[in-house]
Amino acid sequence: MDINFIVGIIGSLILVTGAAWPESKNIKQPTHSIKNWLLALGGATMLAYATLNYLTGGAVFFVFLQTLVVIASIMMMLNTNDRIVTIVISICGLGLIGWSLTLFESYNTLFFILGLSGIGLGYAFKPLTIRRMLALTLGSALIALFSYIEKNWIFFWLNIFFAAFAGYYLILRLKKGGKIK
Repeated sequence: MDINFIVGIIGSLILVTGAAWPESKNIKQPTHSIKNWLLALGGATMLAYATLNYLTGGAVFFVFLQTLVVIASIMMMLNTNDRIVTIVISICGLGLIGWSLTLFESYNTLFFILGLSGIGLGYAFKPLTIRRMLALTLGSALIALFSYIEKNWIFFWLNIFFAAFAGYYLILRLKKGGKIK
């Protein structure tokens, strides 16, 4: 086992635990949420994995993804207003999408670009909203598809589990009569 694999597994386990962790209705500050800390710590660990993976020949697109996740995590932990989050994530996302297009390898890159946008917005949106759960579910599913095509099995399985948990919470919220906020 090499260090890349170990860092990737640790980051994946932290993120999957964060995705599975139920969101509490009683949390007033994002920094008081175990789920948010798991997502932020897992995202930072996966940025380390993506960087190590890139330095040893992996796709740079995963570094882009995790950079956006870390930015979104910081905004989440700072309890940033959704309008500001949308603007910042959109600007960062567009910059990373533009960079991705300059490195465009095939139409499969579009799966990455759309997934990147979904995950970034999902991380930053307020907890317990359908738009957060929907963005995370769709974004993770698209990143899983891209990861499968790239044969990056750590990101593939991470995003399969992440999409499943986000989808599960989305269905629960919809069953409770939730509206898209």
